[in-house]
Amino acid sequence: METPSQWLSISGETLDLNIDRGFIGNCSSIKSYQTLNSLGEGSYGIVTRSLDTRTSSVVAIKQLFVLPSERHNGIPITSLREISILRSLRHQNIVNVLDVAVGEDALEDVYMVMEYCEQVGSPDPFKCLARQLLEGLEYLHRNDIIHRDIKLQNILLTAKGVLKLADFGMSVHFSRRPMTPGVVTIWYRAPELLLGTNRYTLAIDLWSAGLIIGELLLQEPVLPGETPIQQLSLIVKLIGTPSKEDITALAAIGCPELVRWQRDAMPSGRVENLERRFGDVSTEATVKFLMGLLRWDAQERWTASEALGKSKSRASADAVDWWKESPRAVEREMLPTFPEVRNQGEASSTKSMEMPDRSRAGRKHGVDDAGGKDFGGYSFDFGNDRGVVKGPKRRRK
Repeated sequence: METPSQWLSISGETLDLNIDRGFIGNCSSIKSYQTLNSLGEGSYGIVTRSLDTRTSSVVAIKQLFVLPSERHNGIPITSLREISILRSLRHQNIVNVLDVAVGEDALEDVYMVMEYCEQVGSPDPFKCLARQLLEGLEYLHRNDIIHRDIKLQNILLTAKGVLKLADFGMSVHFSRRPMTPGVVTIWYRAPELLLGTNRYTLAIDLWSAGLIIGELLLQEPVLPGETPIQQLSLIVKLIGTPSKEDITALAAIGCPELVRWQRDAMPSGRVENLERRFGDVSTEATVKFLMGLLRWDAQERWTASEALGKSKSRASADAVDWWKESPRAVEREMLPTFPEVRNQGEASSTKSMEMPDRSRAGRKHGVDDAGGKDFGGYSFDFGNDRGVVKGPKRRRK
């Protein structure tokens, strides 16, 4: 009986260390790709627009950062987790991986090769983009995966108008056990996360999605706070002071900062302000739709399926009213196509489709809490379907 190999390649294949390719497995050499220009740099990697010299196709390549002091530990756990999650996914609204490439020193230089997309920036026609965003989340949540970093910079758009969710470095499979608190970029962070819970659910992604849809409507960030307390104050100004029922629901999931916030900083008597905030760019049905996603109580927040009008709940009926309201969402095939605006010369924010910086904070806190530059949100997708455990059932009043 043969002893199973102890070694796996970065693409998950069993390795025979007696062969020449060793740890490379079936990965390509980075020499097969020609760098065209830089797309950006972030805390976890550098992204370039490159040419696959074998197929003459344009791709995006993300080189993983491995600090010199950490190279003896191999590939960072965030990258391994990203690969593990995305291997189980295949969906038109999740960015696809085409290849894994390595440098001459395979364990130190690892590259993710992805389809080339632009970042979402145009708010028109936003209903089509909103639908694709929710369809991507519905697929993730059906597989019990929480993205945990939904923000505009992690939403891409192909030249044919297909929206792609990207950057799965923070994503995890849903668990009833405590999870890492403080996730999600602060502008898009749900109230329960701001109050410190580690017992959150898939609903945190729907809060973020609601703010993305609002951002596409307003063409500016909805809640550009710089600290958790400031962010909570902005939430109160938008959707009102939490009710007694909301406070009870937040306490039930163990929000350690709740009591102190109630005592020291929570504004009292504030009413919902969505209609005033969005009145000039939306309708009553739009406001009701946003209210379904932006709720203090995570269990009362709409699911992606409800927001798409696919369930039999009252929430779904309200969502359908918005989808049917004129103007309706155009079909994806009818979206305008875009030139590859980064194809020539050096990359710059004026050439990308990213929405312009409209805040005094300059997106410093909204984009990357770690202080790094945004790098386009490209991620990893091997595209193999695998079943996962279902999440908890939600209660409905």
